Parts: sequence; C-alpha cells; structure tokens
Amino acid sequence: MTIPPDTSSKQDEIARQYVQLVLALGQHDPDYVDAYYGPPEWRAAAEQAKAPPEEIERRTRDVRSALAAVTKPTGEMERLRHDYLDRQLAALDVRLTMLRGKRLSFDEESRGLYDATAPVHTESYFAKLVADLDRRFPGPGPLAERYDKFRSAFVIPGDKLDAVFTAAIAECRVRTKKHIPLPPDEEFTIEYVEGKTWSAYNWYKGSFRSVIQVNTDLPVYVDRAIDLACHEGYPGHHVYNALLEKHLVKDRGWVEFSVYALFSPQSLIAEGTANFGIDVAFPGRDRLAFERDRLFPLAGLDPTKAEAYFEAYQLAERLSYAVNEAARRYLNGEFTAPQAAGWLERYGLMTRARAEQRVRFIDQYRSYVINYNLGEDLVRQYIEDRGGTADQPAKRWQEFAALLSSPRLPSGL
Repeated sequence: MTIPPDTSSKQDEIARQYVQLVLALGQHDPDYVDAYYGPPEWRAAAEQAKAPPEEIERRTRDVRSALAAVTKPTGEMERLRHDYLDRQLAALDVRLTMLRGKRLSFDEESRGLYDATAPVHTESYFAKLVADLDRRFPGPGPLAERYDKFRSAFVIPGDKLDAVFTAAIAECRVRTKKHIPLPPDEEFTIEYVEGKTWSAYNWYKGSFRSVIQVNTDLPVYVDRAIDLACHEGYPGHHVYNALLEKHLVKDRGWVEFSVYALFSPQSLIAEGTANFGIDVAFPGRDRLAFERDRLFPLAGLDPTKAEAYFEAYQLAERLSYAVNEAARRYLNGEFTAPQAAGWLERYGLMTRARAEQRVRFIDQYRSYVINYNLGEDLVRQYIEDRGGTADQPAKRWQEFAALLSSPRLPSGL
C-alpha cells in the first residue's frame, strides 16, 4: 500500500508565507490589503521589516516554485485551495512588477490580476443602446443632461439618507437570513463619508464584523439604497467575508483567507457575487415593489413614479460596460482623462462630475472595473448553469451560498 504524500501541511506553510507576502507588499501599496484579521504579530513584523519590493518579488517566486512542487490534492475543496493559492500568488507577482514600473495593457493587467479579460465593445454598440434611451427621454440637449434631469426627482434628501439605508439593509438581511445561515454575532455599522473616488466601501474587520462607508459627495439616488445594501452588506461583501471566515478560516484553519488582497482574482468573485446578489435577494419585480412601497415614502418621493424610474434604471444598466471601455482606452493611452470623462458622459449617461469621479477611480484602481460587470455576468452564468435560474429561487440561493463559501477562481466559473 502506498501512503499518499501529506500535502496539507505543505500548503499550510505556503499559505502562511502567502499572507506574509501580501502584508509585505501592503507596505508599498496602500490599497493592496483590503482586509486582514490574522495574527497581529504578522502585520507588525511586516511594518517593522518594510522589505524592499525586490526581496518580496524573490520570495514570491520561491513560494510559487514550492507550491508547484506540491502534488495537487484530489479532494475538490483542497484542489480549489491549491489553485487559489497559485493564482493569488501569480497576481501578487504581477502587482509587484507593476509597482516596479512595468507597463501592461488593460487586458494584460486584468488577466494577470483578476484571472479574466473583459469583452471588447465598439462605439457603435453603445451608440445603439444610447439611441434606445434617447427615444425614452426625448427633447433638446445631450441625452446625459435629459437623463440627469429625470433622475433629479429621485435623489434621497440628506436628512432622510440614513433612514432609507437602514430600511434597505434590514430588508436585505431578512431576505438573506431566510436562505443562508449567518454567524449569530455578525453585524456591521454604516458611516457617511466624503472625498472618495468610490460610492461605497465595505471594510471587513474580522470576527464577522464590517464597517460600510457611503460616499455622499454626489447625489444619492433612491436605487442606490438597495444596490449598496445588497452589494456591501447582505448577501454581498459582508456575507461573503463572514462565510469565508466561518467556513475556511475558523472551520478549516486556512489562514490565507484571513487576508484579502484587493488586486487579485478574489476581487472578481467578491464583486461579481455582490452585484449578482442584488437579483438573488430581489428577483423580478420584488425590488420595484419594495422600493415603491417602502423606500420611496421614507425618502419623501412620489411612489406613483417608481415604475417609470425602475424601467429607466434597467435601460441605463445596459450601458455598464461603457466604463470598462473608457478604462481600457484610457489606460492604453488612447484617451486622455478628459476624453475618458467625455466618453462616460456620452455612453455611460453620467454627469460631468460623476464621470470625472469615475476617471479618478480608474486612476486609482485601474482595470479593477471589470470585476463589477464581468464578475456579475460570470457569476450569473455559473449559477444558472448549475440550475440556479430565476424560476428556481431555492436552488439559486443554494448555489450562491456555496460559491460564497468556497475558494473558487474566475477561470473556474
């Protein structure tokens, strides 16, 4: 009888080194470590050592070689873990080369960091979609201005923002808890901030707790309440991180999930599930009904206009890939920043202020933008291929929860 080699202890050691490498890189890249709740002495050691990028790069490649020498496990979860470590380490290596000055195209960068490449859409593709919306909002002047004028009647007043978000979060949590067992002590707090390039952010703190920040620099429209409550909270980022901590860190002792490297394949899964989770929690016209009956009155908005707003919102969502194309052309040197903002005004139906904010986001996070729409599309296809279609809501929740609790990669979807 042949005794199989013990790969778990080798992977545990590689996982420990992976975490320490992420923390080391975080000393040079302030956005890199999105969350960490592992041993505090590891963070302290990284802060004290401040290893130079060249050393981190050498250590990364040594660890990648060590992982390549490990026999790949046969069990599904263990195999997924092996592949996850491999791709996360590869992405770390790519991020290091970028910090050291290597220029990558938009697609090379997204493939290296996020294990995926977004489809290319031509200008004529967006022009056709815009033409459809132009007929929906007839009149003089640019469509973006007409659309913004229509939306201006659906801004949540500042003094009602917290009440609307609190109600949206509570409903998202109730719907999620019906289908996904959550740790009994999970919770998050919400803060309102200014001066950010993003509209909202989940800061996971470990022990099943998050801080969610909402940026109030620009008007907050009523549809953002459900979007952000689901995306940042239930069943999105907060639930995703809590389930990884419960099932992989605490139950299995897989320490690599105690750190979240933002520029990595994990982000496509995180953003994709957070966006798709909106449809999972509010299928079909459920969202319209809740917004009309609950959120519009709380915001002091006219509920009789909810359906028209919902229809316009759904049409505008078809333009989401315009952001990817703006980022691709901007980062490839085909657009200047003002040209990218102009593209987003024309084909993303953004006001100039919002378009400029999005360009600042691209400056900071670069090809990360693919994780939202491409991530959602890949997650949706994966879950529906496994039977989690809109007409099978129980199966959809089941497959969604399983994905949230596993180390699956974008290329595995």
